[in-house]
Amino acid sequence: MMARALATYATVAYAANCALGLAVASGRLRTGRARWVHHALYINTAASTAATTAALVAERGREGAVIAPALVPLAAIPYAGTRGWRHPALAASIAPFLVAGLIVAWRRPARSRPASIPAPIPTRRRPLRRRRAR
Repeated sequence: MMARALATYATVAYAANCALGLAVASGRLRTGRARWVHHALYINTAASTAATTAALVAERGREGAVIAPALVPLAAIPYAGTRGWRHPALAASIAPFLVAGLIVAWRRPARSRPASIPAPIPTRRRPLRRRRAR
């Protein structure tokens, strides 16, 4: 359940960060001395994505690792610069992994019991055979 909330939060934080970045880059919004807002949203997005990765892996196992590749562009984006094409390209490359993580988080788990409770071992019972009298 925690993974659902975290995945939703990370996706909304990412969308807000992208919306602010697009508005500033296109000239529709001037942040002036308040550039820290974009930086704060970036830190928020990176932290919530890392928390979502941990929660999904804890809840879903290997299936939850689908969001982990988003951490690579998040780590590289501060070094990409803001004037060229690399910054927006790295930012856009995060979206598919966040959407996949959102889908995995909201999908019903395949097994109905928690991982801490082992499944019963199936036993094969055959009916007793009666021997023919000779």
